[in-house]
Amino acid sequence: MRISLRSFDRTLAATTVTNERKGFSVVEVLVAMVLLAIAVSSLAALTYSVSQNGMIATGNAYRNGVLMQEVNRLEGIPYDSVKTGTTTQTVTGTTYPHTTVITITEPTVNLIKNVKIIITPTQARLRPDTANFIRTKAATTKVLCTDCPQG
Repeated sequence: MRISLRSFDRTLAATTVTNERKGFSVVEVLVAMVLLAIAVSSLAALTYSVSQNGMIATGNAYRNGVLMQEVNRLEGIPYDSVKTGTTTQTVTGTTYPHTTVITITEPTVNLIKNVKIIITPTQARLRPDTANFIRTKAATTKVLCTDCPQG
């Protein structure tokens, strides 16, 4: 069988192409809008989640900084200057409002002090944190004393 292009009717081909519909239907537009809405809403949820996690991470960094500042302060002062008891301090005017509770006990008199620091953020979504450490009194020797009775 031989096919010839000479017998092809060009007017028939042109009329079938031009008789097809033009443009979009309302159903197509609605489907496209629904797909776009699903994609945008999932991105909005992701953006919200990332921003919340960022805020919590920032709060945790502030909390750790305040906690380490208190630990360093209490480790840096002389043993006899660390007073036993409980002190509470509330900070409101900074970027990280919080309450600090410091409890110092002395289980062995004039030798060991237990220190417990609790940092509680004012914002409810941030968690409190605690640091515990033991301060001991340093044993003093009189190395440079040549005429002391202890040696």
